Amino acid sequence: MLILGIETSCDDTAAAVLAVAPDEYPATLKVEILADLIQDQAATHNPYGGIVPELASRRHLENIVPVVNGALGQAGVALRELDLIAVTQGPGLVGSLLVGFNFAKALALAGGRPLVGVDHIAGHLASVFLSPEPPAFPYLALIASGGHSSLFLVQSPTSFILVGRTRDDAAGEAFDKVAKLLNLGYPGGPVVSRLAVQGDPAAFAFPRARLEAESFDFSFSGLKTAVAGQVQRQVPEKPEQVADICAAFQE
Repeated sequence: MLILGIETSCDDTAAAVLAVAPDEYPATLKVEILADLIQDQAATHNPYGGIVPELASRRHLENIVPVVNGALGQAGVALRELDLIAVTQGPGLVGSLLVGFNFAKALALAGGRPLVGVDHIAGHLASVFLSPEPPAFPYLALIASGGHSSLFLVQSPTSFILVGRTRDDAAGEAFDKVAKLLNLGYPGGPVVSRLAVQGDPAAFAFPRARLEAESFDFSFSGLKTAVAGQVQRQVPEKPEQVADICAAFQE
């Protein structure tokens, strides 16, 4: 079975082609990734220190055709050879989702191919089965991204229970906001992590993102506010000061 996957839930336009052997899922699932293309929008959103939804959807309109055509070309697969088209249906930015979903619908209609909408979170949870040694059910999964920070108990390919989540910002969003406070640009995660290696994680006593002991929920707003307060009290002017804040924040 040949599957084309399309993803436009946030600011990355992505497409992949997978060859799936019709074995028992997921115990003996055999998957080969024939193509995997991503067009990011970091340059578009960098001046704003975060993702601007309207700009994201416009870039998807520009990127969706070349990315999908590129994935099909890389895999050496024609539209008529596909057995299924899968596309992210949510959650995500509404404008971005509309671009990918409507494009996939049109592609499926034009090519006479079946179409299935995929839950963004379910896709994350099932992605572990693309690895050589996937876990056995049940397993606990952590999703940590720019928009989501959640813990799930995964019981089967189609059954999962939310056991913990962020009450406010997601982990990735907190990284981006701290990077903006420190004038480090966007996206914040890579640069903050790189500088954190050079700093002292004990330089500042920032609050942990965990809540009470009996809860599996997170809260990143207090951590973000603590970093903002430190920057206001003492604007970091030396590279080592910035590195210490990054290290303490990441710790």
